[in-house]
Amino acid sequence: MVEQCTCGAKPPADARFCHRCGRPLFEETPRLEETSEPPELPSASASSWVAALAPTEITFANRIAVRSGLLAAIVASLLISLPMPAFLNLVWALLCLLGAGMLSVHFYVKRAGVVLAPKAGARLGWITGVFAFTFAVLSFTITMLLITRRGGLMEFYRQQFEMRGIPPEQLESALRILENPVALAATVVLSLIVMFVLFTAVPVAGGALGAKFFGVPRDRG
Repeated sequence: MVEQCTCGAKPPADARFCHRCGRPLFEETPRLEETSEPPELPSASASSWVAALAPTEITFANRIAVRSGLLAAIVASLLISLPMPAFLNLVWALLCLLGAGMLSVHFYVKRAGVVLAPKAGARLGWITGVFAFTFAVLSFTITMLLITRRGGLMEFYRQQFEMRGIPPEQLESALRILENPVALAATVVLSLIVMFVLFTAVPVAGGALGAKFFGVPRDRG
C-alpha cells in the first residue's frame, strides 16, 4: 500500500490512482489472455491428406524411392533370367522392364502413402532402370568371364549368331571382326550403351504409366 504519492498527496488506502495528479499507485502485472478453447488440431485424415499432397523429390537421396526401385529391379531381373524362346527374349525383357517401372511406383505409394505424379513416377522408373541395368551388367560380366576362362568366347558368339539365323558368310565375317581386340571392345561398349538406353527408357515409361494407376494411395479407413 502506498501511503503518500510522489506529488505529496495522501490517497485513500484502497485508491489505485492519486486523486491529485492521477499517477498510478500500483504497477499492474500483465495478465495472460485466457482462451476459451485450445486451438483445434487438424484431424488425422486431414493431416495425412496434406502430407500426401506435399511435394516429394524422387532422387537417389530418397530412401523409400531407392528401396522401391531396387526391389522392383530385382523382381524384373529374376523374371528376365527365366528361359524363354529366342524369338520372345526381347519382347519378354521389354515387358519385364515396363512392369518394373509400374511395380516400383506401387511399392513407393504403398510405403510412403503419397500422391505420385506421372513425372515423379518416370523418375522412379529411371532409378529402377539403373538398378536393373547394373544387375544385367554384372550378369553379363560374370558370364563373359566364365566363357573366357573356358576359352570359348568365339564359339559362344558363333552359337549366338547361329541362333539368330545369320548366314554363314556373314557369320564368318563377323567372327573375324570380333577377333580384333579393338573391334571386340567397341562391340562391348556399344552393347552396353544400347542396354543402358533400353533398361532405363522402358522403366521410365512404366513409372509414368504406373503413376496413373497406383499414384494415389488407397483410403485405409
